[in-house]
Amino acid sequence: MLISPPFLPQDALAPAEVVSTDPMADWIDWYEPIGHGVFPITLDRRWHCGMHLCPRKQNEGVHAIADGEVVAYRVAQKPIIQSEDDLCNGRPRKSNIGFVLLRHRTETDEGRTITFYSLYMHLLDLSSYLNIGAQVNNPPETGSASELPRWLCFPTDGVVAPTGIKVYRKDLLGYPGRMHQVGQIHFEIFMTEEDFSAWFERPGNDARAAANPITPASEEYWGHTYFVIPGGQRFASVPPGLTRATSAYFPPLSDGVLDDASTLYVEVYFLKGQRHTRSWLGKDGKIIPLTPSPVRDSYADYEYKLYDRATTLYPDCPSDGYEMLRFGRILSDAPILVPGKRMTWVAVPFTAERQGYIDINQDTIQKLSDADFPAFMGWQKVCEGNTPFDDDGLCDYDELVSLLNEADQGRFPNIETEEDCKPDKLVTSYIRGSEAVRQKLRGLICHAPSEWDASNIEARYQRLKEPGEFFGRRMDIDPDGYENFLRFNRKFQFMGQTPLGEGKKFWYFHPMAFIRHFRKCGWLSAEELAQCFPRKLLHLNGRRFDAHGVPWDTVWRRVVNWKRPFNGAARKYGVSSTMQRMLHWLSHVVPETAYLRLVKEEGGENKHYSPYYGRGLIQLTHLENYQRYGVFRAFPSRNDTREQFRKLGWDPDLLIAADNQGNAHRQNCADSAGFYVAMRAGMLSHMDKGVEQQHAITVSKDVNGYVRIENLNGLDARLQTVVYLQNILLDRIFQGNIFITFTWRRNSKMEPILDSSGRSPTAGGKLKYYPALHRIKVFLDRQRPK
Repeated sequence: MLISPPFLPQDALAPAEVVSTDPMADWIDWYEPIGHGVFPITLDRRWHCGMHLCPRKQNEGVHAIADGEVVAYRVAQKPIIQSEDDLCNGRPRKSNIGFVLLRHRTETDEGRTITFYSLYMHLLDLSSYLNIGAQVNNPPETGSASELPRWLCFPTDGVVAPTGIKVYRKDLLGYPGRMHQVGQIHFEIFMTEEDFSAWFERPGNDARAAANPITPASEEYWGHTYFVIPGGQRFASVPPGLTRATSAYFPPLSDGVLDDASTLYVEVYFLKGQRHTRSWLGKDGKIIPLTPSPVRDSYADYEYKLYDRATTLYPDCPSDGYEMLRFGRILSDAPILVPGKRMTWVAVPFTAERQGYIDINQDTIQKLSDADFPAFMGWQKVCEGNTPFDDDGLCDYDELVSLLNEADQGRFPNIETEEDCKPDKLVTSYIRGSEAVRQKLRGLICHAPSEWDASNIEARYQRLKEPGEFFGRRMDIDPDGYENFLRFNRKFQFMGQTPLGEGKKFWYFHPMAFIRHFRKCGWLSAEELAQCFPRKLLHLNGRRFDAHGVPWDTVWRRVVNWKRPFNGAARKYGVSSTMQRMLHWLSHVVPETAYLRLVKEEGGENKHYSPYYGRGLIQLTHLENYQRYGVFRAFPSRNDTREQFRKLGWDPDLLIAADNQGNAHRQNCADSAGFYVAMRAGMLSHMDKGVEQQHAITVSKDVNGYVRIENLNGLDARLQTVVYLQNILLDRIFQGNIFITFTWRRNSKMEPILDSSGRSPTAGGKLKYYPALHRIKVFLDRQRPK
């Protein structure tokens, strides 16, 4: 899934001293105020199923969070005011009614289609664009990350519910407006009841956000790994039965035992090659953190050396062992390792100060991922039966405290005044006064009505006119206040003018919690994967660059067949754990396969290394690499292997690819490409360094050899693809035309080596490539249907 926040400040992309799993999301979290607009409760105790985001600059663009279709929108020429008497610094408080509502449909695994909606409310009115320096002259029909589309540049007569308008992730939707003069947008992410049931509700014990989770039968896995370790388990300072070869992987830790009445919850993830863990102790109905900060594994470069670890610890099938070490279980079909050979000893913190090793292959230890929305990580459904909201739609303070299971640390009953004890004051103080409370609110998944539904507006606000409430107290001085308030609020309503209709409930997520969570899902849908193949590339032809393009229909036909094996391999080898890694991998898949057309090296039969010429998505080449792959996958050595492959013991024509006409094992074509990344020393770490040209060249050398720059085959396409994919996969926003300057061969054909006098020798002399400096344009035109 490709998803990003609605604001994309480019300063967040700069290298930071503190290593974070998601620096962009960290940056946007600072845009959420705690004084108003908190999810999912307003400070007057009503449902507020979105969040307010207040960017630092008013001209900071609002962007689509994912590819989608426009459900409805409204563009206003001017702001509105509630009352001429409602003043701020002597002027009426302005509010904006402009909005865009999008529907998104993508995948989180094979056959796991997810549909959700995003709402961007309080977009700036057109008359204020000049005040922030925004220009809308001669807008394009189709927008981009830096330009508004034509349909958002002219005022609408109310709400428009179009059909067939497509938007893409990062497309500009407008600018933040105001609500009661406060600069902000109101941002929501929600699912219909049908869509929520289709994706979130898995049958039986596979339920997401289950209170007592077990290892799911589903192979859907993404994000971080989690272990649920029951009481009574023992931890070892070192695993039993170590040898001289295996002991190096297990620096001594501590012995210990988990008491019978406790449960240990462990989170595991890799970041920049290091393995990190966090632990929580569950006891007496409370879950208490043991490790406030992630604990780095004492074995350095754990992930970067995972291939070596797997080949040493699991000689019967390193491939299965590699998955055990990465996921805690084997996700691939038809595992070879027998259960007795799957012991997987890993380090986990079991107290605040101590770590020990435990075999997480035990059946009593449950293995989960972020795909399961672990309840112990804060995910909790709020619906009829456990909601703190009463029939009038007001949140009860005591019920909220009970739901969150978080004591109110700010209450001092012995000195509280009557004013302090009012429900609104209690809820406000509880939320504002505790970061732990606000963090738990982020994990609620709420079944609630839309605040943009005019059919429930009277029920939502009617208590405000009761004696003692806001408008009830003002009846003598402002008898029309309540009706004026409702009239003002109806100007924002729109749900009844969309295909979603009125009178319904939806499932709401904290928007940034949703985005942060799903940014850990590296599975790409067919539509997303097809966009990763550039529409146009320049290729050196002789001494000039010619443009070559591949249309959407061609790419789409190929991608549909490759989506599952590609995603499976990217997940298995950690390539999809960050989109930066995926960018580097794809920048080689594109030229190596000529847009998924070639999985066997053309003319390979005539190479000196035949029959071990290139096969697969990153073409595996040379006998020693085939041998390593066969050992890694535990391919059986067969006596009936053809003579040409007798030295290898297995047939790569059958198990990888025989030709480019469809006789290929797609899963192994993709898997062998991931294997090469894991096996090649330093390649994953080089992917993690960055996406600048020098990083792309280093990764290219990992694939094509550490040769002179002019001898790196396909470098022109690779460097262009790296820039193009930054636009598709990363959060970078490009402005204007993009050019790259690089040194490479001056001619696509090898040229004669000149003698000392600078003359060309006679025919039959040696040839070579000569370096030259090039400057070419990179085409960022998105690959998409016409």
